[in-house]
Amino acid sequence: MIELINYSKDFKKRTVLNNINYSFNDGTVYGIYGTNGSGKTMLLRAVAGLIVPTSGTVKIDNVELHKDISFPQGLGIVIENMRLLPNYNAFDNLKILSEIRKVATDSDISDSLERVGLNSDLKVKKYSLGMKQRLNIAQAIFEHPKIILLDEPTNALDTAGVKLVYNIIHDEKEKGATIILTTHHKEDLESVCDIILKMEEGNLYEE
Repeated sequence: MIELINYSKDFKKRTVLNNINYSFNDGTVYGIYGTNGSGKTMLLRAVAGLIVPTSGTVKIDNVELHKDISFPQGLGIVIENMRLLPNYNAFDNLKILSEIRKVATDSDISDSLERVGLNSDLKVKKYSLGMKQRLNIAQAIFEHPKIILLDEPTNALDTAGVKLVYNIIHDEKEKGATIILTTHHKEDLESVCDIILKMEEGNLYEE
């Protein structure tokens, strides 16, 4: 379980997350929609431990972020401005990443690439935007994470790519993962999410 308790974040005298109290349960898919600047991406950064709160806390299975741990264990994330290594192919990108935690095998890497439909040996610098997004999704799942955070995961994907992502979300939910995804459009969430939330001016509302 992920708990945000009285969580606020201010940047340059502007409140981007406003006293959020919410619990995200295991094995559940949460969708968050809202306009640019509403706080969606910042909320994912908060859960991922990428920002430190101005006030309040985040707890992951009753362990406090930034106090007991620096980052959640078993986290997969797709977030804006992710870096891929342009002179390597998809497998080698994930192989290099796998050396950090050393929990994924070559088979895990190959399986994740197959799940997103990336079988090409092209170097990433020759990828289309859609192929890069598929690789981003693959890197978020190849280490069997317990928490998956997906910021606009269907950006640049065609209809087939969107279907693949939705199938992956369903499969990871069945494995017990907590999944939070964001979008600008509420209708994108209705077929894949268990709970839909709205973000507006740093406030989180359940519908």
